Amino acid sequence: MQAPPSPPTAPSPIVPPASPAASVTPAAPAAPATATPANGAVWTVVVTADRAYYDSVQDEGGPDAAAIGFPAYCPERRFRLAGTEVRVGRRSESRGIHPEIDLTGPPADPGVSRLHVVLVGAPDGTWSVVDPGSANGTLVNGDELPAGEAVRLRDGDVIHLGAWTALTVTSG
Repeated sequence: MQAPPSPPTAPSPIVPPASPAASVTPAAPAAPATATPANGAVWTVVVTADRAYYDSVQDEGGPDAAAIGFPAYCPERRFRLAGTEVRVGRRSESRGIHPEIDLTGPPADPGVSRLHVVLVGAPDGTWSVVDPGSANGTLVNGDELPAGEAVRLRDGDVIHLGAWTALTVTSG
């Protein structure tokens, strides 16, 4: 399968396959791939704090906006995607929620839901993102992601969630 052309402004919607949950393993920034999907791509999610996104959330206001500060320090974290389903959110022992990409912190983005998005792997090695109904919504490349709609991801796509969290998806 050929690599897709440059990422479009908005990703194309797809229907995710029904399959059991899988795992994600932290990826060292310079680590070589240990397993390669059929199409040769190794997908990674890079989690960062995005000041421009935070500023746009603050500009929109909202009931809790003034109480949420931008973190003084937020180290970049990398996660290599594997399997067929990867949950992204904040761990909750009381609710039994343990996402594979746990954004509990520190620093903790209070706008991230316990189960904010699900990344779904397809048999061809591509990935899509679904917001199962998070409290504060999700943006993909600046466009709102309707709850329950799967959107195919492309190399370089940026998923914004919470008050300042950015997930950059890379394939290579």
